[in-house]
Amino acid sequence: MEPITLILTALGAGAALGIKDTASQAVSDAYQGLKLLARRRLAGRRDGELVLDRFAETPDTWKEPLAAELAAAGADGDAELLAAARAMMALADAAGSQAGRYQVVVTGGQGVQVGSHNVQHNIFRR
Repeated sequence: MEPITLILTALGAGAALGIKDTASQAVSDAYQGLKLLARRRLAGRRDGELVLDRFAETPDTWKEPLAAELAAAGADGDAELLAAARAMMALADAAGSQAGRYQVVVTGGQGVQVGSHNVQHNIFRR
């Protein structure tokens, strides 16, 4: 999985699981650690931390702005942040993680979608 997408997916999964009373302590700890690393990576960026906080509330609305902030902050090369994202996904979706679902790498693609139960409509023009 492309690094920024992995981070976004893990943050979204952590936010979704974290609001449930049934979330384990391990899930809560992994999510808080992931958020802390993302916050550190975004520190000093004018809107970075704001977008991170808003993403936790409404991921669909703030996905693209957070992706842009993470990319601009070099999150795709942050080994510690990526490891935390993988750890979060191992807890959130153990079967998918073991099956390699979060190890997808795409280069030079157009209209690529990773995940389950997606709907996508593409129009490519030259």
